[in-house]
Amino acid sequence: MININIIRKNPELLKESLNKRGIDTSVVEQLAVADAAWREKLTEVEVLKAERNAVSKQIAKIKDKAERESKIEEMRKVGDRISALDAEVRALESELENQLATIPNILDEAVPVGKDETENVVVRQVGNFPNYDFEPKPHWDLGPDLGIMDFEQGVKITGSRFYVLSGAGARLQRALIAWMLDLHRRQGYLEKYTPFMVKEATMYSSGQLPKFIDNLYHDHEEDLWMVPTAEVPLTGIHMNDFLTYEDLPLRYTAYTPCFRREKMSAGRDVRGIKRGHQFDKVEMYIYSKPEESAKELEKMVADAEATCKELGLTYRILQLCTGDMGFNSAISYDVEVWAPGCGEWLEVSSVSNVTDFQARRANIKFKSEDGHKDFVHTLNGSGLGLPRTLIGVMETYQQADGSILVPDVLKPWMGGLEVIK
Repeated sequence: MININIIRKNPELLKESLNKRGIDTSVVEQLAVADAAWREKLTEVEVLKAERNAVSKQIAKIKDKAERESKIEEMRKVGDRISALDAEVRALESELENQLATIPNILDEAVPVGKDETENVVVRQVGNFPNYDFEPKPHWDLGPDLGIMDFEQGVKITGSRFYVLSGAGARLQRALIAWMLDLHRRQGYLEKYTPFMVKEATMYSSGQLPKFIDNLYHDHEEDLWMVPTAEVPLTGIHMNDFLTYEDLPLRYTAYTPCFRREKMSAGRDVRGIKRGHQFDKVEMYIYSKPEESAKELEKMVADAEATCKELGLTYRILQLCTGDMGFNSAISYDVEVWAPGCGEWLEVSSVSNVTDFQARRANIKFKSEDGHKDFVHTLNGSGLGLPRTLIGVMETYQQADGSILVPDVLKPWMGGLEVIK
């Protein structure tokens, strides 16, 4: 959630940010009106409360019974008015917060201006496109041919966009998860195992609600939400906490399955396992001092990049432009791996500095070196997301006979298996 003081003191900053995102800026005036109405009513009730407190002290000193009873009756009416105003203040405050909750984060000045994903900036590419003396298969052929991936079973069990991994395929998925968690632990992240379902307040604190309500799975009976990413419970860990200066930075990593109502458009990402309603992901998450969050962003990008590098995948880093930025993010970088069978780049990580946007919603503060209370900055990034990383490994390491070599770093988690055939 953005700082309300931006609306009061620097509304042009918000207008500029919204304009870069391609969002109607009239909402800024609407917020200003809602804020003014709330503050006006709040001032009115505070004046009455001050009056009541002052008169209450006078009543105790009044000796004349009739005069005292008159003042008491007068304050009773004031009390009734205060109760009514308090209800109005709460309603206006709730309305203001609801409006604020729909406003995306302020963009960092370094974000390049662009209309959509076609104008993202390629920062660097690492590795050459693999050369084969045969026609590389896409994973949707490669997996079934090896008997390690079954789409029909997934459809039979659940429905479209689900699949079953078998044997070495299931083990390769598990190996990637375990290896990535251990890699991030070596990079300085504390591993967490979190719930895969959370309450509404946790979804709200992480910025998922109300913006993405149509993409979330919700158990109405228990009022619990399936996590769309480990970013959600990792934000919730410190909801309403007051951290010390010495605590920061806190760096966490966690694996979760992720559940999203993906809206697939016809002909786009519909083949294979590139996009589905359930997938696995290893997440990196950092709580940072505000003045250090830019440096922590550099670290997180490098840590995600190291994952691709150690797997031996060809990858590239993109800086997202204004028109492709996420709701929570102030600045973001995507990591994409090359899938030679599909013949395309696949996003496996999006690394973002969220600044104090989530911390304001989750009420996560710390005491700075000079004793000032402030909101922490939070950062998040996939490290990496599956199944696209699995696709990258399968298609990159395929052989002419249809087998798949196991990357060296994964062999210890594959029981020494070197070739999937």
